[in-house]
Amino acid sequence: MKKKKYLLLVFFFILILFIFNFYNFKKKEVVKSIIQNQENTEVFDEEPDNSNKMVDVSYSSKDVKGNKYIINAKSAEIDLANRNILFLTNVTAIIKLKNSSDIKITSNYGKYNSNNFDTIFSKNVLISYLDNTIKSEYLDFSFSRNSMIISKDVIFKNFENTLKADVIEMNIKTKDAKVFMYEKNKKVNIKNSDLDVNN
Repeated sequence: MKKKKYLLLVFFFILILFIFNFYNFKKKEVVKSIIQNQENTEVFDEEPDNSNKMVDVSYSSKDVKGNKYIINAKSAEIDLANRNILFLTNVTAIIKLKNSSDIKITSNYGKYNSNNFDTIFSKNVLISYLDNTIKSEYLDFSFSRNSMIISKDVIFKNFENTLKADVIEMNIKTKDAKVFMYEKNKKVNIKNSDLDVNN
């Protein structure tokens, strides 16, 4: 009888040890799982929630008369101080005027206002319209003003003429243009296939 009680006691003791070890093992697994989840959460939290940079962007607008303005860029970065302003790279814009040929503009950089569509193009600016091209380093384009102010090393070319000036101001609807130099004593340089004129 004593032997039976002794064996029962030993068995009970082994069972307690087994339960204790099993509990410790499970506890370690739970702790390990919590640590792994915390590590994963920390890695996730380190990733930015929202980026202000975008790639391959396109914007378009249309006025009441049906004229369109489409601008594309390889990348865009939102100005955090003013979310209507986007800084663009590798820019291509098309101005589609009703009853007129398209005007194409390309540049290395751009500053685009998504609120009023005004755009500043800079560095290696090229404007193409019919057989005319204008190269410059800076272009202030306003859809609302219907104007393009082209400046910095301006070179206008077509089949007949090459013109060099400081500034060309153009009305994009009427195509009327003013060409001038900043300094009064300097003159606009015009080269013709037949003539070479300084105005």
